[in-house]
Parts: sequence; C-alpha cells; structure tokens
Amino acid sequence: MKKYLLNSLYVLAFAAFSFNAQAGDIQAGKLKAKLCFACHGEQGKAILPQYPNLAGQNDAYLKAALKAYQDGKRQDLMMVPMAKALSAQDIDNISAYYSSLK
Repeated sequence: MKKYLLNSLYVLAFAAFSFNAQAGDIQAGKLKAKLCFACHGEQGKAILPQYPNLAGQNDAYLKAALKAYQDGKRQDLMMVPMAKALSAQDIDNISAYYSSLK
C-alpha cells in the first residue's frame, strides 16, 4: 500500500509539473490578443453575434482551434492569417488569457 501511494504521488507530481510547464502566461496573452479584441472582445464577449465568445472557453480547445487554423485543417478568411502569424507560445498565452475569463 505504501509503495502504491508513493507511486501515485510521483504520478501526480509529474502531471502537475507537465501541466504547469505547458501553461500559458495570461498577461502576455492579453497583450498578444489585442488584435482579437476587435471581434472577440477584450473580455471574451464577442461584439457581433457571428463571432464566438471566447471567455471561459476550454484552454485545450482554444489551442487546438488556433493550431487547426494554422495547419489549414480549419478554414476562415479572418482566422487563418491571424493564426498563421502566431508562435506556439503565443497560442498558449492567448488560450490561457481567454480561458481565464468568466
């Protein structure tokens, strides 16, 4: 039992470290997302109904969506060029910012 608990602690510690290592910087994301504000709003509430609200959206979903726009797996006349200009760190940061909003 003691060995099981110790192994479980190692797994949890590794998972926590891995999660934090991949987490984006919320403040850097807010700065980088300034162009996004025109459609998605500074607080993640879209200014027009045809644009999605991003506030509180799942971090992993936002990352996957931006990467899909970059890779051409997802198409949108506005989002593809915006996403292509982003680095992997920018995507992590922007995703962290919008997912942190309520």
